[in-house]
Amino acid sequence: MSDSVNQQQNDSSYKWFALMAIISGTFVAVLNNSLLNVALPQLVNVFGSTTDTMQWILTGYMLASAVVIPMSPALCDMFGYKKVFLVSLAAFTVGSALCGIAWSDSSLIFFRIVSGLGGGFIMPVGMAMLYASIPRNEIGLAMGLWGIAAMVAPAIGPTLSGYILEHFSWRLLFFMSVPVGIASIFLSASMLRETPTKKVKFDYAGAILSIIAFGTLLLALSKGQSEGWTSLFIVSLLFVAVSSMAMLIYVETGKEQPLMDLSLFKNLQFSMGTLASGLVMVGMYGGVFLTPLYLQNIQGLTPMETGLLLMPQSIAMALMMPISGKLMDKFGVVPLGLVGLTVMGVSTYELSTLTADTPNEWLNHILIIRGLAIGICMMPLTSAGTNAVEPQKVGSASSLGNVFRQVMSSLGIALLTMMMSTRSTFHGVRMSENLSLDSLQGTQFVTMLSGLYGQSGVDAATSKAGAMMILGGLIQKESFVRGIADTFLISAVPIFLCIPLLYFLRKKKAVKTPPKEVEVADTAEAAS
Repeated sequence: MSDSVNQQQNDSSYKWFALMAIISGTFVAVLNNSLLNVALPQLVNVFGSTTDTMQWILTGYMLASAVVIPMSPALCDMFGYKKVFLVSLAAFTVGSALCGIAWSDSSLIFFRIVSGLGGGFIMPVGMAMLYASIPRNEIGLAMGLWGIAAMVAPAIGPTLSGYILEHFSWRLLFFMSVPVGIASIFLSASMLRETPTKKVKFDYAGAILSIIAFGTLLLALSKGQSEGWTSLFIVSLLFVAVSSMAMLIYVETGKEQPLMDLSLFKNLQFSMGTLASGLVMVGMYGGVFLTPLYLQNIQGLTPMETGLLLMPQSIAMALMMPISGKLMDKFGVVPLGLVGLTVMGVSTYELSTLTADTPNEWLNHILIIRGLAIGICMMPLTSAGTNAVEPQKVGSASSLGNVFRQVMSSLGIALLTMMMSTRSTFHGVRMSENLSLDSLQGTQFVTMLSGLYGQSGVDAATSKAGAMMILGGLIQKESFVRGIADTFLISAVPIFLCIPLLYFLRKKKAVKTPPKEVEVADTAEAAS
């Protein structure tokens, strides 16, 4: 590494100021995106739009973020990590301000894409700067603190969003990011140090192919359920994605200065660490995605009540992440990963026992335990792969890891949505067959409800129609609960699949080197 980077790592005061600046930028970007999930119905009504159209404020941001992530290492080498980080924060802040003054659904979607183009750089560039600023023996604690912003913001987003929608205007969802973004820009500008630049030939072919490949893949995954997985639109997108991905691998392999350094996957520890963190993201997003659906659609909670119920889980994650980072520096990835993945998998499996009248207290306890488990294992697994690469390749490793986790998150949500819909339909058909009007149970139920309706003075035909509507609603509600429970069971599978991968993340025993050779090795590393 260069002398300036060595100076940064040895400066104990700088490293924590740098971490503070990086965390502030990451938090505002992730929180802003998580605020909008529960706001979609209100935004549909405000603009007189449709749910499918308004979904693009999430999809457009995700696509814009994903397609720029692979470019971050090259741009950072050309212009410096600090400059790219500041520009990305500025673009995200300006995009958020424009979203707050949007006058139509089309303008809001366009401004969200602008925000995504800036926000996509924040996390990979921030992670790379973190590795350049923090000594390797303290990286676990730093990643744990950074993980508070990356993982807890989506958990507290629904609570804050529900409160804002209930008491203020929807525009505040975007405007509140502006002062925080400006403060983060000034904090980063004053506290971060610029990294040395390099003369890099930008890989235009790789950039174009990566935009096409990841853009079409994520679009297909996000729209597959609504459009139909066998529709011409989705099949065409998947064909373009696979073809362009194959061309991207062909173009990037063997190139001297590739946009995406795919040779990193030859490092077994990096590959296994990246795969493990991606699988955990699938399992984690299963809970993040399914729990609000269950609480709002089945138990009738408001968005704010749902957020308040999920809040203890986020606090548990926040408390455990820096602790797990410190423990990782001392004990390594494997013990923490084994404990965290086991508890996370078992608690996710327990959620498959949900019923329509499951007490919120029981659910809260399970979610808190699950949050502690996520806090224990997520950051160690995320940093395990990056720790295994050479310091000068950390930027490329961070970019590859973030792209992979974003694709896995989208894939997980798409598959879990499809599974929930399929299993709900399956249970609905089975219950309809067993509770048909010709069956004894169905007849008794309709007769009982018809009698209750008759007491209010309505005629027999109206009473029977009302009873049948109630029976249909109960079947639909119960089938949805069982579909969610089955999906929770399936979302536990990728978590358990991560456990065997821990074998490849074992810390190798350091070979003792004579002092003179160590000095020569350090000098050679500094020269590189």
